Amino acid sequence: MSAAPDVAVPVPVPATSAAPQRTLATIRARLVPPMPSRWWIGWLGPLVVTLIGGILRWVDLGRPHALVFDETYYAKDALSLLRFGYERNLVDGANDILLGSNGNIASLDIFQTTPEYVVHPPLGKWTIAVGEWLFGATPFGWRWAVAVLGTLTVLMTARIVRRLTRSDLLGTVAGLLLAVEGLSIVMSRTAILDMVLTFWVLAAFGCLLLDRDRTRSRLADLVERRGAAIGAGLGPHLGWRPWRIAAGACLGAACAVKWSGLWFLAAFALLSLCWDIGSRKAVGVRNPWWATALRDVVPAAVSFVAVAVAVYLVSWTGWFLSDDAYSRQWGDDSSVIPAALRSLWHYHAEAWRFHTTLSSAHSYQSSAFSWPFQSRPTSFYYEGFDRGQGGCTDDKCSAEVLALGNPVIWWAGLLALLHQVWRWFAHRDWRSGAIVLAVLAGWVPWLIFPDRTIFTFYAVVYVPFVVAALTMSLGSVLGRADGTPRRRTWGALVAGIVVLAAVAAGWWFYPIWTGELLPYAQWNLRMWLPTWV
Repeated sequence: MSAAPDVAVPVPVPATSAAPQRTLATIRARLVPPMPSRWWIGWLGPLVVTLIGGILRWVDLGRPHALVFDETYYAKDALSLLRFGYERNLVDGANDILLGSNGNIASLDIFQTTPEYVVHPPLGKWTIAVGEWLFGATPFGWRWAVAVLGTLTVLMTARIVRRLTRSDLLGTVAGLLLAVEGLSIVMSRTAILDMVLTFWVLAAFGCLLLDRDRTRSRLADLVERRGAAIGAGLGPHLGWRPWRIAAGACLGAACAVKWSGLWFLAAFALLSLCWDIGSRKAVGVRNPWWATALRDVVPAAVSFVAVAVAVYLVSWTGWFLSDDAYSRQWGDDSSVIPAALRSLWHYHAEAWRFHTTLSSAHSYQSSAFSWPFQSRPTSFYYEGFDRGQGGCTDDKCSAEVLALGNPVIWWAGLLALLHQVWRWFAHRDWRSGAIVLAVLAGWVPWLIFPDRTIFTFYAVVYVPFVVAALTMSLGSVLGRADGTPRRRTWGALVAGIVVLAAVAAGWWFYPIWTGELLPYAQWNLRMWLPTWV
């Protein structure tokens, strides 16, 4: 299987802005470059690396038998949603009761009758609740659904990069890199919200890529039928766009997990409109910006804003249907706005104040500036043992779950992102721009709140895009398919070394991503930086 000619070089077209002067074949190649393969061939590599990623995420998923980091909130909130439709306060000793039980959700008596004040929307907790409903309120149960979504992100990343690069090989490489990426592994094995958010953001990006190809394919059909007439005036209507509506629904779901999904909603809406401008320009519309403003802004607003708001509100159904949920009865009927919506708005205002003023110190908090370097990962779980305790056969042993990214992927990925920025501006490569924009949407907003208590693992939401950037840059290192044998050999050697180094790093750090028991000396060898301890 060979790589695409060059993943970072757009399909060449004649230097002209008028569609009628291009050949029909050139227009179609410019608008929708052909995919590298069909049917099972394009699925084989992604499915294989998804299997690898699934094994790494599912082996002994119930380890450690503990409420890991913020699982102490979300596993119990999910159980409360299952029982009552909203979050309730807990009795003293709830953690011990839960961990000492058999996980029977009907018999667990850990809740008070009063509602709990929570600051995140409910969809991520409902997702965790699915696993508890299927397998009980045990570590395996509350991690199950998150592990499913984490495994699916490997498949989606492979297919998305394949579509971006038109290369089966590079799509498979991207999936393999994400399969062995540490933050992705840890967050897939932990019942907190960030992997659920990652899934919906990545799904939205994939839907937008499908919408882009579908829309541009329709434009190519119109050019072939109508020729120069397609560029007259504002150009054609782009028609029914189900994939963009699906993207809006996914972004609404992302916001219903964590409010940081709003940044991706804004970024992806802008990205989609920019793609529309490029499409109209490609078929000869003389003023594509004005045409897009008149033709596409309103439909885009419906697809992104209206659909996202609808999905977001639906996620609060349990709260709406509960009389006793927190702040549910705050509003009254004295306004034209329904009392339930006024109550929800008040609840959100309180949550917003919490999010923007949270500044309590934490030993593992980290500045967003440090995230690309993975200099201060978050320790989710740590327990030390002496000889004879917990299976320890050395003088001292350690078991840790450290939310640390794969250093090879992150450090090489930082260089790759700089390369993609250069590709974006120097070569006007839309793929580079899309990937860089997605990374910025997941990272830059956290720079706005330097005093807020934040953690490195928040970066998991843009890990797939770091992987995509690295893969695209490795494709450039590999070189064009028609390059000289010497160039291709050296390119394959360098790219292969990076991939093998990432896999080797995944093997080396896997024990501290999954809470395996290690002799203390072996654990210490994996602490490459003093700030990792």
